[in-house]
Parts: sequence; structure tokens; C-alpha cells
Amino acid sequence: MSDMYAVFGNPVAHSKSPQIHGMFADQFGDDISYERILAPVNDFPGSVRTFVRHGGRGFNVTVPFKEEAWRMARRRTARAEKAGAVNTVTVEEDGWLTGDNTDGVGLVRDLTHNLGWPLRGQRVLVIGAGGAVRGVLTPMLAEQPKLLVVANRTADKAARLAELFAGDGAISGGGLDALVDEHPFDVVINGSSASLGGEVPKIPAGVIGAQTRCYDMMYGRSETVFLRWARERGAAVCADGLGMLVEQAAEAYFVWRGKRPDTAPVIAALRTL
Repeated sequence: MSDMYAVFGNPVAHSKSPQIHGMFADQFGDDISYERILAPVNDFPGSVRTFVRHGGRGFNVTVPFKEEAWRMARRRTARAEKAGAVNTVTVEEDGWLTGDNTDGVGLVRDLTHNLGWPLRGQRVLVIGAGGAVRGVLTPMLAEQPKLLVVANRTADKAARLAELFAGDGAISGGGLDALVDEHPFDVVINGSSASLGGEVPKIPAGVIGAQTRCYDMMYGRSETVFLRWARERGAAVCADGLGMLVEQAAEAYFVWRGKRPDTAPVIAALRTL
């Protein structure tokens, strides 16, 4: 019988996780199954219990259940604990759930390994202060940027995040309007949900310079509105979050099976779909 894995979300029909993990399994000749599970918004735990009862070995979690998965996990890794959200769960032999968060590792690996963008000693701007951003701050700060600025429409939320992660490195947080006095950053990362609505975060064009590399955690068949905006303002290079998606999945596969997939051919294959 195949080892059972899944991704839980609502909605979840768009998820590329089954294709990604299927390609990972093919690399190793692993016999796994991986399905999408549409969990009711009001009964995520019930869906998880059913999956575990039927022999599930592990699962991924996407919106809107990452915080609820964090609460459900009887054990949590240090990176999941700090992130306040779980996107990867291992079903242990005793039936307990161990929660992990591979989003930050996925982002950093895409930036530094796939794209070749250094973070060490760089001035980095991260836009947004929701769960997506909180989940990536510790791994990003571990790369030792000169300064990481979190900017959000609601200044207090960004300031609270900066305070929470202050022990991990040089970080500050505030409102988007506070960026008017900033010089261009080396790296600008959009971690807000604005792209989903076809909008660009209200940031001053001055944060983009000729040396600025811009990244959107979102991805799509065409260029995101944020990346188009950045390119039109002279950004040196722009990239979307497809690589992050594959890299966080590769880290999850490693957590579950102790094998690290080759991500380059998977990213290339997904670009053609």
C-alpha cells in the first residue's frame, strides 16, 4: 500500500502539491499517494482525524488552516513555534501530530540558491505582516541581512512582528507611509495578499532602485501586478514565488522521508504547465 500524504485547504483545487510531490517521489522510486483534501472551514480537525484514521503519514496545510494546524499539533519544531503557523505535519507512530513550518526555508533557498540573491549584509524590505511573513522571518534573519524592514498598511502589526523577532537579528517594523524617507533597498519581497486582488501595496517608488531585486511570494501564469510595477520602476530583476512553493515542498518531503529532492527540474516542469 502506498504511503499516504495530502494537502488540506479551502479552497484547494488549485494546489500544485500533488504534481510536485509526485515528481519528487519519481526521483527516488518512492511509492506514495498524495491528494488534495477540501476541509470544511468549520471542521478542519475532523478532516485531519479522518485522514489519520485511514493511515495518513503526513500532510501539508494551506490557507486558511495554518494557524489551526499549529494549535492542533501536540509537538512543534522550533521554527514552527516561532512562526505561529504550521504548513507541514508528520503523523507519528503514537498518533501524535508534529507540526513544522517549511515556508521560510523554502523562500531563503529559492532566493539564495536558485536565484543567487545574497541576503547577508543586504538591506531587505518585506511588505506585509500576516502569517506568510511571520513564517519566513527567522530563516531570513539567520542569513544576517544588514537590516530587515517589515512594512505594513497597519503599522502596529508590523511593529509587533519586529519586536517579536528582535532577538533573531536587525529588524524594524512600521507603516507603509514610513517608507517615504527610505533609500532604495537591495531586496524587496512582497508578502502581502495585495497581488491576489490585483493590487499593488501602497509603497513609494523610491524603495526601488537600479540595484533592487524584487520578489513576490505569489505566482501565476503571468507576471504579478507587483512585479510588473517593480519592473516598470527600474528594478534590476524580478521573480515570483513558484520556486518558494517547490522548495518548501522539498523541505516537507525531507521532513517526512529523509530524502532531499532535486528541485530544479520540478520548477522547470511547472513553468510549462
